[in-house]
Amino acid sequence: MKRTSLLLSTALCALAAQAQAQDACKGALPTLNVIGQGMPAVTVLDAHLAEFNEKWDTEVKVTLLGENERRAKARLDASTGAGSYQVLYIDEANLAEYVSADWIYPLADVVPESYDIADFRTDLSNVATVDGTQYFAPFVGGGDVMMVRTDLLEAAGLAVPTTLDELVEAVKTLDAADNGAHGWAARGQRGSGMNVWRWTPFFRAMGGEWLDGDMPAFNSEAAVEATELYTDLMSYGPPGVGTFNWSDAVEAFRGGQVAILIESDVFGPWMEDPSKSTVVGKVGYAPPPDPLPSAGWAHGWAVSKAGAADDCAKLIAGDFVGWATSKEMEQMRLKEGIASDIGRTSTLESEAYQALVPAAYVEAMLTTGPKTDLLIMKSPAWPEIGDTLGLALEEVFTGTRDDIGGALDEAAFFAEDSLMRVK
Repeated sequence: MKRTSLLLSTALCALAAQAQAQDACKGALPTLNVIGQGMPAVTVLDAHLAEFNEKWDTEVKVTLLGENERRAKARLDASTGAGSYQVLYIDEANLAEYVSADWIYPLADVVPESYDIADFRTDLSNVATVDGTQYFAPFVGGGDVMMVRTDLLEAAGLAVPTTLDELVEAVKTLDAADNGAHGWAARGQRGSGMNVWRWTPFFRAMGGEWLDGDMPAFNSEAAVEATELYTDLMSYGPPGVGTFNWSDAVEAFRGGQVAILIESDVFGPWMEDPSKSTVVGKVGYAPPPDPLPSAGWAHGWAVSKAGAADDCAKLIAGDFVGWATSKEMEQMRLKEGIASDIGRTSTLESEAYQALVPAAYVEAMLTTGPKTDLLIMKSPAWPEIGDTLGLALEEVFTGTRDDIGGALDEAAFFAEDSLMRVK
């Protein structure tokens, strides 16, 4: 009884302290500047910002940017100490750099307990964590899933591929068939989070390792073999696939132009949206074929130390992160039919979520789970290294150069300098 009373007293004291802090800081931050990317979890906030603005007597301004521009702008704002943004959009590719440079707060230091940080999905929280401390609130992420046009496979007498050899054969067969679709699509556009992200599972499947001791090793025979295979598959894609980003690839598939696509599992529900997809009811979902691993990733929001340097800015920015990624916000998105950006375990387990997605999609996600890991180089130098590698790969994919080994050698040479500068 005494323990219950103590817990209740502690909770009431915390609520009272929170209310006092809110009263003291209300109106202290006229504008809350947030860097965002056009994911549904971000764009849907526009219709609900009035609620948060009223609570803090502020005006939230979300600057929406493409993936590469968003990474560059957030990094510049944090690294120079400009502090123009209180809330930064963070992902797995740049987290190590942000943490080592001390640009962002630990999540538990800024987000109120009432938002239940422990409810974030374990796989996403792991990606958002460095040395046991979580730094951003994930609202989207996961692993990979293979999406296939079941109607086209059936017409061609093919089963869903379960191995890389079967995948290559299916892509070639479907591309040659008179079905109105290309066999394959993938990211070709340069960037650590673009072509490199999708190429990496092939690289790792061939036995590739990023480092040999302290030296870059992604110019190995395994890397050349992976690049040759990836380039060959892209020859069965739509025109311009050599510079496709993730959006181009996804839209090509749900526009009926592509038969097989391996992409982040978050895009599965996009194929079931009748207002934007022409392939509703024609898509099957499966794990990536063996031996491809699944690329684990997560995007979310963190509070900038430069942008939220004083107590009130820190408090308001932390509350925004908690509010924007809350259980209530995810349930609101489900009510609006948005099932693609899920960061919380409670949401995955809810009836509302399971009513919106095909059972085969959920099964594919669960089956892929054990194959999912953070496959990129875990180094503060990764964004620079990955972008340099991405440029070399794009040149190969677009046919600008055909010496794969030479392109990878150059990228590895520049990576040596990048790694030396972070030691």
